[in-house]
Amino acid sequence: MKLIIHRGTQEIGGSCVELKTRAIRLLIDFGIPLTTTQNERFDSKVLLGKSIEELKALKILPQINGLYRNQDREVDAILISHAHLDHYGLLNYVHPDIPVYMSQGAEELIEISNIFTPNKLNKINIKVINNKKPFNVGDVKITPYLVDHSAFDALAYLVEAEGKRLFYSGDFRGHGRKSKLFKKMLQCPPKDIDCLLMEGSSLGRNEVLYQDEISVEKRIAEVLKEADNITFLFTSSQNIDRLVSAYKACLKADKIFVIDIYTAYILDRLSGVSKHLPQFNWRNMRVKFYKNQADTLAQKVSIKKLYSYNAKKIEIDEISEKKDRILMLSRDNSLFPRIIKGISGPRGAKIIYSMWEGYLTDEFRQYCKDSGLVLEEVHTSGHASIEDLQAFAHALDHRILIPIHTLYRNRYKELFDNVRLLEDGETFEV
Repeated sequence: MKLIIHRGTQEIGGSCVELKTRAIRLLIDFGIPLTTTQNERFDSKVLLGKSIEELKALKILPQINGLYRNQDREVDAILISHAHLDHYGLLNYVHPDIPVYMSQGAEELIEISNIFTPNKLNKINIKVINNKKPFNVGDVKITPYLVDHSAFDALAYLVEAEGKRLFYSGDFRGHGRKSKLFKKMLQCPPKDIDCLLMEGSSLGRNEVLYQDEISVEKRIAEVLKEADNITFLFTSSQNIDRLVSAYKACLKADKIFVIDIYTAYILDRLSGVSKHLPQFNWRNMRVKFYKNQADTLAQKVSIKKLYSYNAKKIEIDEISEKKDRILMLSRDNSLFPRIIKGISGPRGAKIIYSMWEGYLTDEFRQYCKDSGLVLEEVHTSGHASIEDLQAFAHALDHRILIPIHTLYRNRYKELFDNVRLLEDGETFEV
């Protein structure tokens, strides 16, 4: 079995791994890069209007023969680890006949993004797979493993072919609301791993303020209990663990969690995957309507669905009236001034910033200061700590460990055993 990491040996995001046997070629992940070749933040607008050949020339699309829609198909399958754009965002360009394997949760989130966001995928050949249920692509046996990550229903993969066993960690952690999955992996790991491809996103990052999701929930509850004004929560609507933490904190503090239509629809759709996720019609939940979201839901889903959310609709006047009992969800720094407009007396209100600190701009910090808003970062990483990475690598007892999805691959030799560094595009015999 041959391995080629087309992108990911020295960067976070844009992951793309190719595995080849004598009969089968498959990819694991096919994501949008997070940075350019000049190490600047990648702007997805650069994709607009460009051909596949142009994107190859810009080194956004890797040179993989038989993968793209303008070629004769030579790739047999694609495995997607989770529904973050840096792991699936280039699927628009692949040949439509290639089966794309992913979890049910990932499929749901991708379909929701197609409805509500500008990053839309064309029709792709999705095949839903389940935790620890092996399947075959030709002579390749693949076993998905559900992992704890900030992306809902994320998977790692065990790939067996030609007498070799490769494990792809995907993005994972051991301190989320599904930390039991990590503990079970340590207690009962897959055996005889010839090659471990393991992420290292947390290497080189600042020490985290909150060690786990339970600590985040606890701090949100403390803030809410102290609040005498409205409280805002900045987080991604697709970070389901964080939404659960916020909802549980609201119950503890007897506060009302105000979400938007987009978030209500995400939780609604994912209830088919997990019955334990909070829903718009649960106790202490209300829905704020925004016209663009309401129009989108009515036009692209159903007017009936919009009417169902209307039963828990909350207007701005009621938010102002009950502001000391409100935790209001927000996501976008630039849109926030419009969200806060109309709420009476917001000065002194607290913003719980529960996202990666890289999204928190100096401009937004200044806006909060000028507006008399108190900003507090309450966040834990979606990626494994160094200690958990070491425990994971030790448990899998690998023959070779190859870094991926990291900016600090040279640290691997200090931290782990049997490390082999590859370059993007290098062929390695497993």
